[in-house]
Amino acid sequence: MIKVRLTQEQKKGRMGVLFLAPWLIGFLLLFALPIVESLKYSLSQLELTAEGMSLHFIGLENFKTAFLEHPAYNRILTESIVDMLVNVPLIIFFSLFSATLLNQKFRFRGLARAIFFLPVILASGALLGVEGGDIMQSVMQSANSEQGGNLSLLQSFELERMLIQSGANESVVAYLTDAVNRIYEIISRSGVQILIFLAGLQSISPSLYEAARIEGATGYEAFWKITFPVISPLILTNLIYSIIDAFSSNKMTRLIQETAFKTFDFGLSSAMSWIYFMCISVILFILYMLIARKVFYYD
Repeated sequence: MIKVRLTQEQKKGRMGVLFLAPWLIGFLLLFALPIVESLKYSLSQLELTAEGMSLHFIGLENFKTAFLEHPAYNRILTESIVDMLVNVPLIIFFSLFSATLLNQKFRFRGLARAIFFLPVILASGALLGVEGGDIMQSVMQSANSEQGGNLSLLQSFELERMLIQSGANESVVAYLTDAVNRIYEIISRSGVQILIFLAGLQSISPSLYEAARIEGATGYEAFWKITFPVISPLILTNLIYSIIDAFSSNKMTRLIQETAFKTFDFGLSSAMSWIYFMCISVILFILYMLIARKVFYYD
């Protein structure tokens, strides 16, 4: 029997397919049929009859209704995209900065890492299933709206005044003050990204830093010449994850759910979903093409 020797690239390819197999099997068994049905609903009008549901093909009418007739769809879609464009760079910067700090050697480092990951548990809804979770959530939201909101507004106003007096550009000032107002949302969405960056930082060989110190490189130079290039693939990974996470739960998803399960217009809801999906796909494709060519892969 002749044994075929595989190259290193072929072995990596087979391992990639092996790691991808669970997702592919799950997609074919659980998601493929609902996606096809959603596309069929978006091109049809669904009516409830005595015999069950009946679909009448109407072409692109649901898409026209979403774009031209729905009173809030275009506005909410624009707001969702703008929120993503504002939040994602802040999340990437904050998670990289936090992971760099947590990678340093200091006492109670494990406790500090657990504290930084805590917002992910709180934001995941895991605590909302316990008794009283809804009451606690409403109390926190009420306190934030009555006191925290006013405090954040005051702090951002003081920051804006200070930056403008120092001669900073108004657009930069507006972006920074908006970031201050979004600080809770940024922290609560950064836990997974911090873990990914932290894993990447720990995988960097210490010999690279030792050689840099021997050559007289400063910490700043070591970060930009060693750390940043080596973890650049993870920046792309976290960027894609953050974009999808930003689009997974917002006003748009709530509008789609309400259209389907409150007004029972499943055709219009499916059309809204497909428009939303296409917008996300276009944004991901453009950002991937712009950033992927700058990624450095260290072997």
